Amino acid sequence: MRVIIVGAGQVGSSIAADLTDEHDVIVVDCDGDRVEELNYSLDVLAVTGDGTSVSTLEEAGIDDADMVIASTDEDETNLVVCSTVKAISEAFTIARVKNTEYLRTWEGSQRAFGVDFMVCTNLLAAKSIVRMIGLPAARDVDPFAGGKVQMAEFEVDEESPIAGQTVAEADRFDSLTFVAILRNGCVEIARGETVVEAGDRAVVIGSPESVQEFARSVDSEESAGVAEEVVIIGGSEIGYHVARLLEGRGFKPRLVERDENRARELAEELPGTVVMKSDATDIEFLEREHIGDADIVVSTLDSDEKNLLVSLLAERMGVERTIAIIDTAEYVDLFETVGVDVGVSPRSVVAEEISRFTREDDAENIALIESDKAEVLEVEVGEESVLAGRRIRESMADLPDGIVIGAITRSGELVIPRGDTVVEVNDHVVIFGGIDVLDGVTAQL
Repeated sequence: MRVIIVGAGQVGSSIAADLTDEHDVIVVDCDGDRVEELNYSLDVLAVTGDGTSVSTLEEAGIDDADMVIASTDEDETNLVVCSTVKAISEAFTIARVKNTEYLRTWEGSQRAFGVDFMVCTNLLAAKSIVRMIGLPAARDVDPFAGGKVQMAEFEVDEESPIAGQTVAEADRFDSLTFVAILRNGCVEIARGETVVEAGDRAVVIGSPESVQEFARSVDSEESAGVAEEVVIIGGSEIGYHVARLLEGRGFKPRLVERDENRARELAEELPGTVVMKSDATDIEFLEREHIGDADIVVSTLDSDEKNLLVSLLAERMGVERTIAIIDTAEYVDLFETVGVDVGVSPRSVVAEEISRFTREDDAENIALIESDKAEVLEVEVGEESVLAGRRIRESMADLPDGIVIGAITRSGELVIPRGDTVVEVNDHVVIFGGIDVLDGVTAQL
């Protein structure tokens, strides 16, 4: 497939890096230095120019393009790119936007703006945060099979009850599969004899109930139940959507917003949220409002530095868990090292969503692990599948090492995969493996 990506920032570059092995990728950007850098760092053709210009798109080969991804930092530019593309070609268009009003318009009017698929950065980031709030100990959560299966990633600290145990000892739940250990930037398939060490990240797949039970085994105190007291710092679009989505789940969050007009607007739009007008770095205010008693503090302010400061203040006051929006993806590991429990990069979230969409021809759903080292994918088993009508043990003998079947759903019901389980045609199978391994065998599944 020939893919043109307009915008070579963090999002566009990440998407290009993910697609370049399988597709013919062309990147368009106005920044000549950035274009030259991509020519050397990635196996892509990079074109300097304005992606809204017909001549630039023609230079990039729009006549032969199958897909155009508009991923600049400006919503309006991305919409104009897609509209221009539709005027001169039949390419499938994807637009990245931040403003949810554009998303609502697009959802209400088929293919508005000339966009075939739209992703909203702010909404995706908020949904990612809310999933983690629903499972407090998790660093990442992704649903599969219509929500009947979850993939979750947990960090194991020195005081965790499972630190020092083997996978066989830690995996005590009937409807859960322990699929991988992330250690020092590497992905290791979980074997029964694998020892779980402090500092590891454990990846499990199973029913939501079993994943919740496993969370308690990782950290019995933090995971005793779903968080009840959630405080959101910052009434940004992401902060607003986190509060709105939490209200829909029965939470009654508190939200702190410094701007009086914005605070009043949020109070009117969020009837189930207590909106407080204050500066979140005011320690007296934080103490007076007992912010330290919160289970989770989510910081969604307009700068990475402010979000780091608020998270460190919250931790110092006794908050059990902090989640911070980090706009610069490269800062995520650094911020988590110095005290933020979970950093969420909206740019990384939207890049993953677009990459996932472009790769769904052979899968029902995909989640990336450690950015691009491994993935979890959901496939519907067809008659030609290597899995169809065979025991899992037999099928695995015909597939390369490094693949784990984490869950199966059949007619909407969860089936726990074991060696003797026979996979049937039309089953939905959730599979974990390294990206290099899975890319080579997806057609067989």
